[in-house]
Amino acid sequence: MASGGAEKVISLFLTELVKDFNVTLFLFYNEKHFRIPKEVKTVTFSNGTPKVSSFRRILDFILFTYMYNRLLHKNKIEYGISFLAFPNLINGIASIFNPNLKTIISERGYPSDNTSSKLSLYISKLFYPLLYNRCDKLFSNSVYINKDLKENFGVKIPMRVIYNPIQSPRDTIDSRNIIEDKEIFNLINVGSLNKRKNQFMIIKALSQLEAKYKLAILGDGEAKSSLEKLILSNGLNQNVSLIGKVKNVNDFLIQNDCFILSSNTEGFPNALLEAMAIGLPCISTNCLSGPLELLNDNDSVNIAKGDFFKASYGILVNMNDDIGLANALCYLKSNPTERKRYSELSIERSKKYMLKNIYIEFRDFITH
Repeated sequence: MASGGAEKVISLFLTELVKDFNVTLFLFYNEKHFRIPKEVKTVTFSNGTPKVSSFRRILDFILFTYMYNRLLHKNKIEYGISFLAFPNLINGIASIFNPNLKTIISERGYPSDNTSSKLSLYISKLFYPLLYNRCDKLFSNSVYINKDLKENFGVKIPMRVIYNPIQSPRDTIDSRNIIEDKEIFNLINVGSLNKRKNQFMIIKALSQLEAKYKLAILGDGEAKSSLEKLILSNGLNQNVSLIGKVKNVNDFLIQNDCFILSSNTEGFPNALLEAMAIGLPCISTNCLSGPLELLNDNDSVNIAKGDFFKASYGILVNMNDDIGLANALCYLKSNPTERKRYSELSIERSKKYMLKNIYIEFRDFITH
């Protein structure tokens, strides 16, 4: 239960699952960033942290598979639900030894872009058809993920899209503040600091702008030192703040004027959805997968290089196009009526993804 998007979704679903089921949460490692309801029986396989070396990960895989199968029998588990590839593969093995177990797996990232190396891609191509297809069914958070699994990984079991849920925020943006002329335009990005999230794109965009912008980036990761160097080399150390990991994300969102998603790939971006629920106007790259579904009802768009597209619920730019992002920022900053319109549309759009609505879909998918 680290600080990722999949873990956030699990945490939200647990609050509702305990009302309908006796729930046991199996954790591979002793990481608990998100709240776990007290009604949930939690079993931790290892008190350590995820291993870096391939050899240790293989040993953990064998050990966790054995422990999981043993506990399935002991606890008389009827439904085995797993999130992410490593647990999904173990659930696939469990289905072989537990014919009465209903195994439901969930892919949370775009598979073809979600492997860290050629070796991991080869392993995925080999084991997804063997073990994913042993399970009863699969759900993801994007139509593009399911399409990729079917066409490129040979997954043939029934698949469905269940979008990420969010909780109704305690506070929302004051629309009067949205329409004010902004001497300083406050921007925010939330996500791990890595190449996939591509916060470099935002910093490059800001380096081109003469108007006053301030950017807060929430998150941590291996790209932190590279980002710090880029910020310094562009003279933006007074304009960009790397905040680090926080638990009270909404408290930061509500202090800003615009949310930016700069990713090269996503599953379904929780951070973007949470920013919309707060009422922030949003700019996002048109990456696979999620933003097009969320901001434009999945209607395809064609964006010229260096340009942006005014989508139904936010603004889309091409991946890694810092010029297009800079132009989109100028547009929003200089058009307060558009900021207000997109703020209102953000809140309206987010209502579709509230936990009570998404959980009904999830529960029905489990039991039918």
